[in-house]
Amino acid sequence: MKFIKDKFKNKLNFYDEILVLEQKNVITSKVANFYKKTPFPNYNEFDTIQDLLNTLKSNKLINDLKKYIGFNKRIIEVGSGTCQLSIALASGTNNSIVSLDPTLEALKLGSNFAEKNNIKNIKFLNADLFDDPIKESFFDLVWCSGVLHHTQNTQKGLKIILKWLKPKGLIIIGLYNKYGRMRTFARQILYKVFMKSIFGKNIIYFLDPYLRKNLSQEKKEAWFKDQYDHPVERSHSMDEVLKWFDENNIDFIGSVPSIELNDGYTSIQNMNCFKGTFITRIILQLSMIFSKNGSEGGLFIMIGKKN
Repeated sequence: MKFIKDKFKNKLNFYDEILVLEQKNVITSKVANFYKKTPFPNYNEFDTIQDLLNTLKSNKLINDLKKYIGFNKRIIEVGSGTCQLSIALASGTNNSIVSLDPTLEALKLGSNFAEKNNIKNIKFLNADLFDDPIKESFFDLVWCSGVLHHTQNTQKGLKIILKWLKPKGLIIIGLYNKYGRMRTFARQILYKVFMKSIFGKNIIYFLDPYLRKNLSQEKKEAWFKDQYDHPVERSHSMDEVLKWFDENNIDFIGSVPSIELNDGYTSIQNMNCFKGTFITRIILQLSMIFSKNGSEGGLFIMIGKKN
């Protein structure tokens, strides 16, 4: 528990192997209760750690990141959900991983999967990031993707988690893009037009490319709830994140998709800090509408390094 601030240590409770801190924020509680019924993204197709790793082989960023960070590092995943990423980063390494999430039920799934697969170098923390329970300058990497746009304040949340990062540490933040998410926005409006009825839901199942994939019904339902029924949601632009990085002394390294407007993936090692111009960033974000990014939620990722 070295990563917990001293003032919080006497407030910790334990649920099996999960560290639990009481949460009081109304918005955080609302989001935690939302994911309580359908923890995201769930483990339906994963029986073993190898199943999980095989699935993640197609994710170039995750595979690149695991090579880039190396060994004996401290990593925290903020808003870990059911902890697949944390477990993948822990597997086969001596890195120390912390999975932080406000939904206990999601962490239970992650904790059970880690125990079943004998993964020991990971801790599970049920807490609200806005309580700021983590020691400053403790982690080499802070990963927070698909999370802050579901909180009370994206910018404030980012400022808090950046305090947990060591100098020269890496921040990876993923957010809904206000341009790239337009296809999802359109489907959300359509779902509301049909009064969120069964008929409307069936229409969305037909129109959403992700829901047309060969997935378990549980995984499809988790995706549907997350994309179309979430009680708290915002979207942001690349320019907003670049501004927040500047305000918090973070050097921009690169993005996914790349601001360089190339078709392939650029490894973190080879990212050149190129920010482009306002026009090229707008073009990139609009192009997301017609790419896999846009068809599957419009998430974009920004990577930075702390000065």
